Amino acid sequence: MPSIARPLRSVLYIPGSKPRALDKARGLPADAIIFDLEDAVIPEEKIAARATLTEALATGGYGSRMKIIRINGLDTEWGADDAKAAADMGADAILLPKVNSPADLDALAAITGDMPLWAMMETPLGMLGAAAIAAHPKLQGMVMGTNDLAKDLQTRYRADRLPLMAGLGLCVLAGKAHGVALIDGVYNAFKDDEGLRVECDQGRDMGFDGKTLIHPAQLDVANDAFSPSDAEVDLARRQIAAFEECEATGQGVAVVDGKIVENLHVATARETLAKVEAIAALNTE
Repeated sequence: MPSIARPLRSVLYIPGSKPRALDKARGLPADAIIFDLEDAVIPEEKIAARATLTEALATGGYGSRMKIIRINGLDTEWGADDAKAAADMGADAILLPKVNSPADLDALAAITGDMPLWAMMETPLGMLGAAAIAAHPKLQGMVMGTNDLAKDLQTRYRADRLPLMAGLGLCVLAGKAHGVALIDGVYNAFKDDEGLRVECDQGRDMGFDGKTLIHPAQLDVANDAFSPSDAEVDLARRQIAAFEECEATGQGVAVVDGKIVENLHVATARETLAKVEAIAALNTE
């Protein structure tokens, strides 16, 4: 949790070419928005989408939601111009598709300067290079592109996502090692709340900070799944209290619910409470 400065439970894709969607996003309970100039925009609209998104971000109204712009790849005819435009739009970060190596981020940074960068992790080569990518000095977040990864791996769909676990696990290890925010891939069946909840719980158990979403109807499930539960908050408070009491009195070992409480448990408990406070602050806007 120290790797992120704000909640990232729900990260919603919004087409950069759709004024109505851009306006609606101002009132949605998403922790972050990916303003998409890539997959969500048809080739004929890509140039115009830059102007549409520039106007929307200049108008503002997105509060403290993290604003991330996904550009087209630098190997496309739109990528370089997207990067130049995005660097001046007032966003919090620029997201590069199909990052295969740190060199891809170097190429983007040469255009965008000091802008924080995020990486789409969606290719076998990218997964194998996750540690080097996560170590890039300008990288602050990694987003799993599970649909593209499944295509490249030629997997069959499984609800447990077993064929993707090796790649996702490499990214989690790399992200945690280098303090990079980690966002899980999308769940395609946007009307299936139960399936979404299962996948959100899986991602949270793996260590992801949140989930990318393709529809506003998915926001409530993701926000709930990646928020500390009442039971977790209660346990965190009791662990801290028990540990501090033992420190103050110098007696014995702290025990809560029959389990020893050590420094590492207290650190996790404090992170849990800090996340609750950050979520509460976001919700008061």
